[in-house]
Amino acid sequence: MQHRTSRRSLLTSTAATAVLAALGLPLPAHALDAPAAAGRDRGLRALIARMSVEEKIGQLFVMRVYGHSATAPDQADIDANLRELGVRDAAELIARYHVGGIIYFSWAHNTRDPHQIAELSNGIQAAGLAQRVPLPLLIATDQEHGAVCRVGKPVTLFPGAMAMGAGGSARDARTLGRISGAELAAIGIRQDYSPDADVNVNPANPVIGVRSFGADPAAVARMVAAEVRGYQESSVAATAKHFPGHGDTTVDSHTGIPVINHSRAEWERLDAPPFRAAIAAGIDAIMTAHIQFPALDPSNDPATLSRPILTGILREELGFDGVVITDSLGMQGVRDKYGDDRVPVLALKAGVDQLLDPPRLDVAFNGVRAAVASGELSEARLDASLLRILRLKERRGLFARPYVSVRGVGRTVGTRAHLRAADEIAERTTTLLANPRGLLPLSRRSHRRLLIVGADPASPSGTTGPPTSVLAAALAELGFQTTVLPTGTLPSAAQIEAAVAAAVGRDAVIVGTYNAGAGGAQSRLVAALGASGVPVVHLALRNPYDVAYLSGYGASLATYSWTDVELRAAVRVLTGRARPRGHLPVAVPRPDDPASPLYPVGYGLTY
Repeated sequence: MQHRTSRRSLLTSTAATAVLAALGLPLPAHALDAPAAAGRDRGLRALIARMSVEEKIGQLFVMRVYGHSATAPDQADIDANLRELGVRDAAELIARYHVGGIIYFSWAHNTRDPHQIAELSNGIQAAGLAQRVPLPLLIATDQEHGAVCRVGKPVTLFPGAMAMGAGGSARDARTLGRISGAELAAIGIRQDYSPDADVNVNPANPVIGVRSFGADPAAVARMVAAEVRGYQESSVAATAKHFPGHGDTTVDSHTGIPVINHSRAEWERLDAPPFRAAIAAGIDAIMTAHIQFPALDPSNDPATLSRPILTGILREELGFDGVVITDSLGMQGVRDKYGDDRVPVLALKAGVDQLLDPPRLDVAFNGVRAAVASGELSEARLDASLLRILRLKERRGLFARPYVSVRGVGRTVGTRAHLRAADEIAERTTTLLANPRGLLPLSRRSHRRLLIVGADPASPSGTTGPPTSVLAAALAELGFQTTVLPTGTLPSAAQIEAAVAAAVGRDAVIVGTYNAGAGGAQSRLVAALGASGVPVVHLALRNPYDVAYLSGYGASLATYSWTDVELRAAVRVLTGRARPRGHLPVAVPRPDDPASPLYPVGYGLTY
């Protein structure tokens, strides 16, 4: 199978040229000088004119599908597809609904390993090109790095956005985009739902947090623009999210409808700059937010369904003429007010182009078809979105190069040079928040015997961690003696007592916290360890705000995520193999006075 697919990939250039010529589309640069944009649009419009209404509607949807193969998934995945989608596999999904894109998820068993992903991508493209009007698909995923990653090892995993914000280097952000984009493109993923352009000004934000570059709009804008350029240099469409800005919420839009109470002037100052920067950088796509923003649309429709926000502001005021994609239509924030048949219709009327992953595709598809039949949506409106989508596919080379070389995956994915770049970038993000008595850096001579305790949150990518084991292994490689005792995010009194007992005879304890919160069990754990008399080093594994709720530690570091690359970098910092260079991209507020910072934006120690 691999040999046949690889051979097909080698023939892609000739086959693609023939397809383009047959469709009346411009030939790729290697076959002909690049024509003017108007010439490309004429070819794309001619292609659209050949499509039926049903084919046009299908092209607007980006759907999940279960399985590691486009035509031969495991039986459990066939059953899931039949239950949720009414088809057996990706090929049947494409044949029946003509969908224009597929989104990969690890939980949908799409991402076992790079070679399998490349085979799946090629199978999906073959199904797209087998249609009456042959069209390549835009395959996408959420590869934000850090807290949100769908494709894990052996791809190169970088620090997440807030860690990158702590590093503060636009050059590093561009490198992340360029390398991650090259690896995603090598396995057939040509759209990444990244970067997150939200400005996280609310420490209580339950859904953005470390997915944001920080709380300073100008700094976030600079990092967003750099990452966009990196991805798109590697022929992967970047997607800034979540417009008009999800950074000041206390509700998770997966489960409810958040409300942003910023004034229009506050939106211009706080939320808009990263999206303006992304547009100026030439971003291909922008994702909507399922949030109410009364100052921008007093109707209180979710932004995803708001014409004043998506057409009035994003299209007309900001001048964005790229692809607008919804956040998942399965999220409760967009389903509270309207039925699943009406949501996609209202999104299109608002100015959306791509409809992402509705809970029931048949309901959503038929809702749009009924709106076209009744005249509520014109066919010209479908054509306008379809033209933007096809422009994106053509711009990212999908018409010319729909397939990838399975044999070539290893030459790009997870190379030594890429992994080394990720390690070096991670070292520049680790932030030292406290070291009052010079406990750090730890020395093997004085602190050789270490106890590693704390939270072990599930890996964002499913292929890294758990954190306590990663920390222990990295320390052992440097000659330290380590004992591991995971205590979780809600340690019981018995677990805390066991951790204190295990600390006896150790030279130091390293304790990781994960969203500790005020007066919680993790705070009691750190305080009890500190009271034992053994030196305590605290690592904030996710939000840097944890440090405000803790006592009893002798030093505190923020890693901003718990993937291996960040934890290994933290170990090199706390042992002096690297010096701490990160600076807080958000303020850590005082727990007794949230308006006053305990540590301000830009704070960070070194040695």
